[in-house]
Amino acid sequence: MSRTETDGAGRPPRVLRGRGELARLRDENAALRRRLAALEGRTDLGYLFVLTYGRSGSTLLQGVLNSIPGYLIRGENRQMMRLLYDYHRTGMEARRVQRKVMRRLTGTKTPTDPTRPFFGMDGYPSKRSIAGFRRLALDTILRPEEDTRVIGFKEIRWTKEDLGDFVAWLRQVFPDARFVVNTRNHDDVSKSMWWADDPTAPERLERAEARLLATAADLGDAAYHVRYDDYVADPAALAPFFAWLGEPFDEEQVRAVLAVRHSR
Repeated sequence: MSRTETDGAGRPPRVLRGRGELARLRDENAALRRRLAALEGRTDLGYLFVLTYGRSGSTLLQGVLNSIPGYLIRGENRQMMRLLYDYHRTGMEARRVQRKVMRRLTGTKTPTDPTRPFFGMDGYPSKRSIAGFRRLALDTILRPEEDTRVIGFKEIRWTKEDLGDFVAWLRQVFPDARFVVNTRNHDDVSKSMWWADDPTAPERLERAEARLLATAADLGDAAYHVRYDDYVADPAALAPFFAWLGEPFDEEQVRAVLAVRHSR
């Protein structure tokens, strides 16, 4: 059929192709809506995140966690959640400023003049945004499976000074999230990979670890500290950690995981 030809109903091929593409997009959109609806209904999920720095042995800990039935702890994502945190923080600040301006000008925090430069930002929806971030993260970064009970990720990029505020925000996005801090002997870390070329490595590691442990202290029972050197030397050192998780400790299984090389 040429470009000028039509089908039996007089419709050119490009119209038929367009309708076919539209139908495909509608099907994909419907499938996405069903997936998001399913994720919104996952109120049964627990959340666990690994806080650490590079070359601490955290990928090994990730493997240990993923050996627990129902656990799905993803690897590093270059702290994508930080981008959403900055987005939310910017929106909240714009809302605060706009409401303050409108109270000064009109006595109300609700703007009535659409010519104002930040018109509409007074209505930035905090709760709706938090729920949206959770849906986005579950659908794209975390992607829980049907049998997933606990979901999360491990990350080495926790270096900014507002770590406490960021972690508090993560607990808003992921209700009742818990955090495990993984540390390792600094002399061993500073001799590995990129740290070996950095003469300031010991100081940087000291600062990073101090910030992580301070955050864990502020979280209280919502955080736990494990040491790579301890559980590699004796897997039984993880027994109290498993108790904190509320999971049975299978030492043989943990030994089997520790025997596998996890980072290359």
